[in-house]
Amino acid sequence: MNRARRSVDAQRADHGGRAVTEDTDALVAMTRILSPQCRVTRMSGGALIADWKRTRFLGMATPDIRKLTGGSPAERIELVSGLIRAGCATDRPKEHSDAEVGVWLRGVHLLISTLGFGRALRLLPLAAPDYARADPASEEAVARLKRAVQSHSRGSWFVNGDCKTEAVTAFVLLRRRGLRAALHVGLREHPFALHAWTSSGGVCIPDASPRGHGFVPVLTISGGAQ
Repeated sequence: MNRARRSVDAQRADHGGRAVTEDTDALVAMTRILSPQCRVTRMSGGALIADWKRTRFLGMATPDIRKLTGGSPAERIELVSGLIRAGCATDRPKEHSDAEVGVWLRGVHLLISTLGFGRALRLLPLAAPDYARADPASEEAVARLKRAVQSHSRGSWFVNGDCKTEAVTAFVLLRRRGLRAALHVGLREHPFALHAWTSSGGVCIPDASPRGHGFVPVLTISGGAQ
C-alpha cells in the first residue's frame, strides 16, 4: 500500500515538475515577443503583462500562454496577433534605417561638441531608455549597425571618425530598440590616450582596440541590465 502511494506521489510530483517547466518555457517564449516596455509576471492562474509605456496591465490565462509552445501554428499566430493589436508586441525589433543612423550621428556629434563629452553622457538616460527586450542583440544586427555608423562617420568631414560620437550613437540606437548595450570609456597610459566604444551582441562599435592598441575601461555605462 505504501509503495503504491509513493508511486502515485512520485507520478504527481513528476507531472507537477513537467507542468512548471512547460509554464516557464511558455512565459519565456511570450517574454521574447513582447515590446521592450512590457514586463510579464507569473500569476497563480496565468500571467500579468505590465505595459509601462501606456501604464496598463493585461492578464492572460495559463492555457493561452501554453499555446506559444504547445499550440498549433494557427493558435500561436492568433495569440501573437492579439498581443500585437493590444500594442504589447511587435513583429520584430525595428532596425534604424541608414538615413536615420546618419541623422543621429551628426546630432550626437553636435551635442558632444557643444556640451562636452561628460555632459553628453549625463543626458543618455533621456535618449536611451532603460527597459530591455528579453531576446539578446544578434551579432548580425549589431554588425550592420556598425557598418552604417562607421560609413557615415568616416565619410563625413563633420564627424570625421570620432570614436566618442560613434560609441554614443550606437549606444543610443541600440537602447532605443530595447537591446542591451554597454558604453565603455578606456584609457591607455603610454602614450596617453582615451577611447570610447559600445559593446553589444559580441560586437564593438567602434573597435575596442583600434590598430591593436589596448585600452583599459575606466567607465562603463550599461543599458538594459536586469
